[in-house]
Amino acid sequence: MSEKSSPQPSLEDIKAWEGYRLDDMTGQGVARVEGLFVDGESGQPTWVLVKLGRFGKVVPISIRECAAAAGRVWTPYDREVIRNAPAVDPALPLNREQEQQVLEYYGIPETVGRGAELKDRPAGSTTANPITT
Repeated sequence: MSEKSSPQPSLEDIKAWEGYRLDDMTGQGVARVEGLFVDGESGQPTWVLVKLGRFGKVVPISIRECAAAAGRVWTPYDREVIRNAPAVDPALPLNREQEQQVLEYYGIPETVGRGAELKDRPAGSTTANPITT
């Protein structure tokens, strides 16, 4: 799927997702949207941060893998995939290696999307920053 056929939501749109329920591909509620990360260079939204349960861990999901409407966000991943995703600290930036670990977990290659954006960035560089609303 090309970027042109699927325009990405704006930063303001995604900020409005905070508090929305995240549903998996079967429509089951899995988590709540807690925040987002933006690209360290462009400022474009890259990851939606979702919290699993009231005291659960926070995991990132690629914005490119989400759709939102009517107070909910949907993702193509099932509940177990989301629950087992690598946790991140929503208050700290991500470096290239952390993002690559998350991309690898979700099976997103370095030839497309976020993987392609990160591939030529310096090792250890900050690639995504948290946005607080």
